[in-house]
Amino acid sequence: MQSDNSNWPPLVYADWQDSCATLHMWTQIVGKVRLALAPPVNHWWHVPLYVTARGLTTSPMPYRDLTVQIDFDFIDHVLRIDTCDGRRDSMPLVPRAVADFYAEITARLRALGIDVHISPMPVEIADPIRFDQDRIHAAYDPVQVNRFWRALAQIDQVFAAFRGHFVGKVSPVHFFWGSFDLAVTRFSGRRAPPPPSNPNIPDAVNREAYSHEVSSAGFWPGNGGFGQAAFYSYAYPQPPGFADAKIRPSAGYYDKNIGEFILPYEAVRRSADPSATLLEFLQSTYAAAADLGKWDRSGLER
Repeated sequence: MQSDNSNWPPLVYADWQDSCATLHMWTQIVGKVRLALAPPVNHWWHVPLYVTARGLTTSPMPYRDLTVQIDFDFIDHVLRIDTCDGRRDSMPLVPRAVADFYAEITARLRALGIDVHISPMPVEIADPIRFDQDRIHAAYDPVQVNRFWRALAQIDQVFAAFRGHFVGKVSPVHFFWGSFDLAVTRFSGRRAPPPPSNPNIPDAVNREAYSHEVSSAGFWPGNGGFGQAAFYSYAYPQPPGFADAKIRPSAGYYDKNIGEFILPYEAVRRSADPSATLLEFLQSTYAAAADLGKWDRSGLER
């Protein structure tokens, strides 16, 4: 049975590819502010953004005697900066070059007395362009960006429910601005061998992220290399037989090129119960990783 649930909007990557690329760079700029200000947390959990009822947020960040927060509002399409002493500034989210966005947010932060320095070079992408020199990425379609956020809001709820069934170490549900994906990760509790080198990620970052065994799942809005929005699930280290595991729903499959299970967003959106369909994918791929990896499931699951 198929449905077209309006709570799970269509997300055709070709319709917003340019806006996605621009927004990716904007979130990297804001995310790097969080990286500079937030106290370090294991596995780089201090750097992601989080889904809100209106968009994405840094959550509160310390700066000297202040607390500051930066929010993307994808309903009114503004970026807001709030400080704990009641001051607020904002800037519109409209089509503009990354270089202009970078200059304006830097100036607005300084006007609030927040002098934060970030690396102007994007991360985790091929052929990066410095933020202050990037006039290539300048698209912003508010309708498409709102659809992206509405999808994130639904997915965030399902990921949070999945997270709640685990009593072992588990990440928050968070949005990684480097790879531009929403993710949640479960841990077996055992250390993992050093991961292989990734040309787009410094080894020190990669080693910290994958210091322990994981079963991780997430959502790419189209930028994951498939040309379409999709969910993914992988295990590190990948146990023998993982690629051949039987998972649900039937629309899910193992992509040998990247070594991960994939479930197209459109298959979820058009199912009779999108939340249940996505939860089935999360649970079945995790179970494959945990069973084949000999995790202590009785001690880790609620």
